[in-house]
Amino acid sequence: MQIRDAKLEDLAVILDIYNEVIATSTAIYNDDPLNPGEFAVWFQDRLAAGYPVLVAEDQGAILGFSSFGDFRPRPGFRFTVEHSVHLTPAARGKGIGSALVSALFPRAQALGKHTMLGAVDAANEGSIRFHEKLGFIKVGVLPQVGFKFGRWLDLVYMQKFIDDSNSEGPANA
Repeated sequence: MQIRDAKLEDLAVILDIYNEVIATSTAIYNDDPLNPGEFAVWFQDRLAAGYPVLVAEDQGAILGFSSFGDFRPRPGFRFTVEHSVHLTPAARGKGIGSALVSALFPRAQALGKHTMLGAVDAANEGSIRFHEKLGFIKVGVLPQVGFKFGRWLDLVYMQKFIDDSNSEGPANA
């Protein structure tokens, strides 16, 4: 298996992975699948911002993808990114997600980012454990901020410092 930058030709498979997660879980708080045009805009926006979209590929098959983007659009949040990672059902539980997220850390560091967040459905104990194994800590719970499948959903924020968490901040901030 290799982790590499996604190419435009990968988007259809990445979109299939994303839409399967939308349809079957609360990992993404969307009710409706995205269409290829919407997803192409997302991809182009990530690349234009200098942010990675990575894929895990094995013998020509894409098993999952990861990325990060701005946490919030305000300048005070410019050193914080929020990641996402999604896998095909057959690829889950095999360390592929860990490899995809771990590959994001040096990319974020190279861009001068200080911390990475993950937003996880509170009922998804597997994802919470997954993030903890990667060094994320639970920093907050937002009760009933999502609604999907006829019920309210709580959101857990997980955080990992990707530089020296005791730094005084960037010199030229």
